[in-house]
Amino acid sequence: MGGGNMLYIQLGIMAVVVYFFMIRPQQKRAKNEKEFESNLKVGDKIVTKSGFHGKVSEITENSTAIIIETMAGKLKIERSAISLEMSAALNKKA
Repeated sequence: MGGGNMLYIQLGIMAVVVYFFMIRPQQKRAKNEKEFESNLKVGDKIVTKSGFHGKVSEITENSTAIIIETMAGKLKIERSAISLEMSAALNKKA
């Protein structure tokens, strides 16, 4: 009878460990990514997840897509396709 209770305690501890080491960091990362996407503004230098470097030239009306200016022209991409803002990264080093 005592062994059954111990099993439930161990399962509970495992659930807490999984939450703090897997679920919570993923939620925090998603929150930071969403905040990053919402703070983009015209003139920011960015890098997309596919490797394109460019500068934000326009934010569309519905705010789900942006237009970036590259050396080859202008591209319309989704906000979720942006991986890094170069303006902030360059300012941190200085």
